[in-house]
Amino acid sequence: MGTDQILKKNKHDQKKLSVTHPFHYIFQEQRFVCFLIGIGIAFVVFNVVPSLDSPSSPKGLISTFDESVRVHRRKAYELDAGFSHQNAGGKIPLGLKRKGLRILVTGGAGFVGSHLVDRLIARGDSVIVVDNFFTGSKENLLHHFGDPKFELIRHDVVEPILLEVDQIYHLACPASPTNVMGTLNMLGLAKRIGARFLLTSTSEVYGDPLQHPQVETYWGNVNPIGVRSCYDEGKRTAETLTMDYHRGLNLEVRIARIFNTYGPRMCIDDGRVVSNFVAQALRKKPLTVYGDGKQTRSFQYVSDLVEGLMRLMEGDHIGPFNLGNPGEFTMLELAKVVQDTIDPNAQIEFRPNTEDDPHKRKPDISKAKRLLGWQPNVSLKEGLPLMVNDFRQRIFGDESDHTSASSE
Repeated sequence: MGTDQILKKNKHDQKKLSVTHPFHYIFQEQRFVCFLIGIGIAFVVFNVVPSLDSPSSPKGLISTFDESVRVHRRKAYELDAGFSHQNAGGKIPLGLKRKGLRILVTGGAGFVGSHLVDRLIARGDSVIVVDNFFTGSKENLLHHFGDPKFELIRHDVVEPILLEVDQIYHLACPASPTNVMGTLNMLGLAKRIGARFLLTSTSEVYGDPLQHPQVETYWGNVNPIGVRSCYDEGKRTAETLTMDYHRGLNLEVRIARIFNTYGPRMCIDDGRVVSNFVAQALRKKPLTVYGDGKQTRSFQYVSDLVEGLMRLMEGDHIGPFNLGNPGEFTMLELAKVVQDTIDPNAQIEFRPNTEDDPHKRKPDISKAKRLLGWQPNVSLKEGLPLMVNDFRQRIFGDESDHTSASSE
């Protein structure tokens, strides 16, 4: 190689070194500076950018980011049975599949809870059931065992539990002070994980009502020291706690006040009037009517209630909402329907009335009709035979066909 070529090469190498030296210096000698720059970029991406499309928070960027996560968590949709369920996110675009949610149902092995689980899994959600089996039964959920979208945990809600879910249907409620502690624990869970919380309250919050029919604005007429007060006041306290968590901690909540409900999987000997009458008629025992039998109740079929609960959860309104069938029956009229359905020769036996037994109970559901687009569709005469078939099978088992034939 000649002298001129060597000089040209040295000049070229010096020029190249002058261009690459700053980058070489930064990446090789100032790696710590690069590390700090990377942290800064990550901070901007994960904290500043989400704040552009979420409300400002006085608690700083971390609270803003948490709120953004909560908003995105809530974007769930349902298109079912011709009725469009949606939340603040809007309708799901045509052709796109709804994303399944992860849902906790406390008391999900019970009568209402198991029917709710059926509907949630059928629409594609993953469901975790928490139940202590005090009144619930594994048999109500056997058909879901082995389904990867279903999980059952034996647990009493009076003890805290930590799970990751999008929604909580809180149905677990023994008629004792523990129903307050269970509600408090589930509200705490909902707050920690940012889940929407639905409380199943009861028409018992109205007590022995002086207003008829009962609207949600009615405060009730409850005896705080009566034989029924533990359940009545427990549910009233549960509603209070739910609204306090909403107002004080910005928790998304829903409140349903459930009126008398019947259907398959009810406890056969739970003391409720419909299950009492059906079980007594099937066993050829007198139907026990307390008092003069003129006190009234309203009875809704379980599928109607489940539809109402799901619409309430997916809707934009807190409630409380009355969920019940406004069709009103006296106890004697109910006994007559049971006689017509099971055994026209069934006898009626009158007994002294129980303390604090409400004289009238009928829901005003105009609010649910207007805001949820919900009303019951199954009449007592349509739904009762379905319940009777279930009770007959569970009481008599394989003997049901023989027993039915011999009684005709």
